[in-house]
Amino acid sequence: MQATDVIKHSEEQMKKAIASTQKELQGIRTGRANPALLDRVVVDYYGAPTSLKQLANISTPDGKCLVVQPYDKGVLKDIEIAINKSDLGLTPNNDGSVIRIVVPALTEERRKELVKVIKKFAEDGKVAIRNARRDGLEAIKKLEKDKQVSEDDSRKQQDSLQKITDKHTKEIDDLTAQKEKEVMSV
Repeated sequence: MQATDVIKHSEEQMKKAIASTQKELQGIRTGRANPALLDRVVVDYYGAPTSLKQLANISTPDGKCLVVQPYDKGVLKDIEIAINKSDLGLTPNNDGSVIRIVVPALTEERRKELVKVIKKFAEDGKVAIRNARRDGLEAIKKLEKDKQVSEDDSRKQQDSLQKITDKHTKEIDDLTAQKEKEVMSV
């Protein structure tokens, strides 16, 4: 393995951390109806935990309402139970053929709680990025110790890895700031 391979691997790990953070942030409610709100809802479908997206079509006819239309009408009650059990704070209305969910406006207190959750997801993403950097640095130092790269090359690669880390950390900061703004806007 060469130092450039180590850097590529570390950067891939950092990109995965950003993608994971982005996915977590999409699931946070902002007051507008968005099908991504239901991404984390898992339904007990004939004894098997199944993602709601696999069981139903989720649409937003307007900015305040979600409509969940299951492919199998027999699973309506299970979907309703799963949405109630989720930590989203949404109340489903079952009319026998579809489930309608009115997304209520967020209170100021709830907005502040969501900002704390956003910051936690961001910190988790940054920790993952720092872990990728640490692993990369250890691998580069091992290559230097094994005399596979010179001390100068090792220094350059470590600096390069730090720049990549800074870039990805800033990307998470930008995502976080954007989501906080979205949540705090009325």
